Amino acid sequence: MHLKIRLKCRKYEIWAIWLFSFVSGLFLLHFSIALILINKEVPQSRGMLYPRESETREVRSLDGIWNFVRSDQANPTQGVREEWYSKDLSKSRPTIPMPVPASYNDITTDNLRDHVGTVWYDRKFFAPRSWAVDQRVWLRFGSVHYEAYVWVNGQKVVKHEIGHLPFEAEVTHLLKYGAENRITVMCDNALIQTTVPQGRITELPNDEGMTIVQSYTFDFFNYAGIHRSVHLYTTPKTFIEEVVVTTNLSKDNVGGEVVYSVKFNGSAVNEADNALYVRAQLYDREGKLVANGTSDAQLSGSLQVDNVNPWWPYLMHPEPGYLYQLEVKLHASNDELLDVYRLKVGVRTLSWSNATFQINGRPVYFRGFGRHEDADVRGKGLDNALMVRDFNLLKWIGANAYRTSHYPYSEESMQFADEHGIMIVDECPSVDAENYNQELLGKHKSSLEQLIHRDRNHPSVVMWSIANEPRTREMNADSYFQLVANLTRSLDKTRPITAAIATPWTDDKAGRFLDIISFNRYNAWYSNTGRLDMVTKKVVEEAVAWNKQYNKPVIMAEYGADTLEGLHLQPAYVWSEEFQTEVFARHFKAFDILRKKGWFIGEFVWNFADFKTAQSYTRVGGNKKGVFTRARQPKASAHLLRKRYFALARELDDSSFPEDLFTYIADMGKTENA
Repeated sequence: MHLKIRLKCRKYEIWAIWLFSFVSGLFLLHFSIALILINKEVPQSRGMLYPRESETREVRSLDGIWNFVRSDQANPTQGVREEWYSKDLSKSRPTIPMPVPASYNDITTDNLRDHVGTVWYDRKFFAPRSWAVDQRVWLRFGSVHYEAYVWVNGQKVVKHEIGHLPFEAEVTHLLKYGAENRITVMCDNALIQTTVPQGRITELPNDEGMTIVQSYTFDFFNYAGIHRSVHLYTTPKTFIEEVVVTTNLSKDNVGGEVVYSVKFNGSAVNEADNALYVRAQLYDREGKLVANGTSDAQLSGSLQVDNVNPWWPYLMHPEPGYLYQLEVKLHASNDELLDVYRLKVGVRTLSWSNATFQINGRPVYFRGFGRHEDADVRGKGLDNALMVRDFNLLKWIGANAYRTSHYPYSEESMQFADEHGIMIVDECPSVDAENYNQELLGKHKSSLEQLIHRDRNHPSVVMWSIANEPRTREMNADSYFQLVANLTRSLDKTRPITAAIATPWTDDKAGRFLDIISFNRYNAWYSNTGRLDMVTKKVVEEAVAWNKQYNKPVIMAEYGADTLEGLHLQPAYVWSEEFQTEVFARHFKAFDILRKKGWFIGEFVWNFADFKTAQSYTRVGGNKKGVFTRARQPKASAHLLRKRYFALARELDDSSFPEDLFTYIADMGKTENA
C-alpha cells in the first residue's frame, strides 16, 4: 500500500510522496483498535475582514493573467529544493499564462486536468511610494485549493491548508516601494486521509512506467488552483482587525438592536493613554442615519433601531434582504480618527425547537437546493457573471435557500445572498469523512473555526452544516462528532447545527449532537432504480423514523435523479427528463404528508445545476442531477419545481404567483349561447 505522508524539513514544510509497505496484520490491527480522540484547541483565526476601501484603506486587485508552471508528478518538491520562488518562474521552467481566479484544470488542452501534486504561479506588481508612509500592507487570498505556500520577493510569508477559505499575511516589510515586486505561489491539490476533504494517493503502472493517481469518494471534481480573488490592501498602523455583529428584534418586530464588538491591531497612538474607542453609526438603505453610539472601554456597544426593517428571506416579505450599513470608526483618546470600516448588517432573529425553525418569530419552510461552485472552463473559479445568473435563477424558480455543498462558497456569493434574502445552510469542507483520527479531527475543527470566523456576520447564514455524508456508523463517529458539534456551538450559539447524513437512522451515531436532522436519500435512483412506485412511502417512513429517533426537526437535504437534457421517453425511464419530473412529483407527495406533522421543515433538491465529476462510467461528462444544465438552462423539471416552490410560498408565506407561472391554455369559464 502506498500512502502520502508529510515530511517536515528544517527549512521547509513540504508535501512529498514516500512509498512504504505495511505488514498486512498491521493494517487489520489499525481498524480493530478504537482510537481515543482528545479534544485539543484549534488555532483561532484573526483579521480577514473582507477588503473594502474607506477613508483610511486602499484596496488593489491582483486578479488577471499569472505565469504558471506544473511540477513533475514524480518530483513535487523540486521547485522548493531549487528555490524557484527566489527568481522569476520563467527562469526555472517554461511558463504558460493562467487566469486568476480560476481552476487550472480545464484551461489547457493537455493532461493538466488530472495533474496530482504541486503547481506554481507568479506575477509582478508595483507598490506605490505612498504606501511606505504610515501604512501597513496586507496580501489576501480568497481561496487556494488545497494547500498554498506564498512568497513575496523570495521571502516566505504564509502557508495555508484547507481550500475554499481566505487567508492573509502582512507584507509591509517585504515590499519594495516605488518599485516592482514579485509574488510566487505554490499550490498542492493532493488529498490524503488527514486532509479535509479526504482522499488517497496511489502509484500505479502505466504505459511509460508508473504514475501517481488521486482518488476520492466524493462525487465532484477536485478542481484546484487560485480559485478566488487576490488583493493587496492597506490599513493604518493601528487598525480595526475584527468586527463581530449580532442582532435582536423586539417581540413585535418594531424595534431592533445591533450589538457590535471590535478588536484593533497595533499600538495605541499615545502609549501613556491606551484608551481607544469606537464610534458606530447605522444607516438605512437610503443612507439615512438611524442609530449611533460610542463604545465602552472594551470597544463593544449596541445600537437601538426604532421602526426597524427586519431582514426577511425571499418571498416571506415584500422587501426581502433588507440591509443596513454599519460604519465603524476607531478613534484615539484624543479623538484622532485612526481607521474606518463599513459592513452590511441585516437585523433578524433565529430560534428553533424540537419541531420548528423560526426567523423573526415566523416558522420557516426551506425550499431550495444543494449546489456547487462549478462551471465550464473556469471550474470553481469565482465568476461574477455566473453568480448573478445563478441568483436570478434561484429567484425565478422560487427557492428561498440553498446549502453550500460541500465547502464554503465565495464571500461575494454570501454578500449576494444577504442582499437577495436567500437563506444559506453554510457547510464546511468535510465530505464523506471516515477513518476518524486525531489529525483529521484537528483539521475538521479548524475548517469550521475559519468558516464561522468568516461568515458569522452574514444574516443569510441561518445554519451551520458540520459535514456531508460522514460515515456515522463507524467506530469513534459518536465521540468525533460530539467534539466537532461542541466546538461549533462554542463559536456561535445563535445558529443551529446540522449535517447531511446518508447513513441509515438505525446505524447513525451523530444525529444526537445536532439541532436539526438533515438526511440524503435517492429513492428510485441509487436504491430501487427506476421504481417510481417505491418513493413516497419510503420517504415518509424514513423521515418519521429520524424524527422518532431524535425528536428534532427534519429536512430532506438531498433527493433527485440524473437527467440527460433532451432525452424524452414515455413512459418515464431513467435518465429521461420525464423520469426526473416523476421522481420530483413522488417526493412532493411525501413532503406534503410530512409537512402536516409539524416537524418536517424543508426540502432540498440535488442539484441546482449539472456539475463536473471525476471520470466514471456512471457519469456522462459529470453529474447530471441538475434541474438546470451546466450552462444554466432549465430542464423540464425546473418548470415543475417552479410551480411547486411558488405554490408553497403562496400557501405558507402569502406570496403572490408570478404572472408567467402558468401558461395560458384556454378560457375555462362557461360561455353563453348566442
